[in-house]
Amino acid sequence: MSVYPFIEAEKAERRNVSKACVLLEVSRSAFYEWHHHIPSDRAAADAALLEQITKVHKDSRGVYGSPRVHRELARQGMCVRRERVARIMRDHGIVGCAPRRWVATTLSDPHTQAVDLLKRNFGPETVELDRVYVGDITYIRTWEGWLYLATVIDLASRRVVGWAMAEHMRASLVCDALRMALQHRRPGPGAMFHSDRGSQYTSRDFTNLLGEHQMVQSLSRPAQCWDNAVAESFFASLKMECIYRQSWATRTQVRRAVFDYIEVFYNRQRLHSAIGYCPPAEYEAKLNHHTTAEAA
Repeated sequence: MSVYPFIEAEKAERRNVSKACVLLEVSRSAFYEWHHHIPSDRAAADAALLEQITKVHKDSRGVYGSPRVHRELARQGMCVRRERVARIMRDHGIVGCAPRRWVATTLSDPHTQAVDLLKRNFGPETVELDRVYVGDITYIRTWEGWLYLATVIDLASRRVVGWAMAEHMRASLVCDALRMALQHRRPGPGAMFHSDRGSQYTSRDFTNLLGEHQMVQSLSRPAQCWDNAVAESFFASLKMECIYRQSWATRTQVRRAVFDYIEVFYNRQRLHSAIGYCPPAEYEAKLNHHTTAEAA
């Protein structure tokens, strides 16, 4: 243990620093060099906070910016201002992932008769679990060629409840994603499925699948990508937090990475701003607990 704090204590009591240095066998010059490098209380506190910030950022797989880092620290019981977290992250070059430009992936069918029933009412508080699903398709480049991903998201919790991947964008891709959601969630009659007007979603196979399960179809208006903003937002997160961080040699690698991102990270760990910075699975557990308590 360093003897310098003991000499510092003597100095604070206005005692003889030279005598203390002699007794403890250290030079005065060495003590004063140490003394001038004592960190301030704020610097020491920032250093401790930096350790916590670094851990949260690492646990987020390096994707959290200052808003989510701040929220996670709050969830851990730490009371700290968001501006302070942002400053420390900026000073130490700790950054989250930034979104890229949105690109359309499906061909619109302007002649379908279905209309937009959702009307951009994306607030999770406005719907119950398994009453409104949103879906879309995106593509991922590999050295072997393209791989396409279709997802189904529960609007109430933002959880990805169904997904499928294939080397094509035929209707069977979106049907497989919906079948996964139907098998795991079993929505009741009258549940809504909202998507863009892509030919996959207006195909006979997909509309028949909706009819078999008594689901109501809602389609975005032509050329209005923001009518399906929740699905687009998920793909933006997937791309910037996982896909764009490396190149992919094989489709098998992408399949594994997407599974890990959706089922391990996004659904169960990642804080989602639309649901109070809570992971979707945790948010669903809270909703189910609240419903059970009300029923009791």
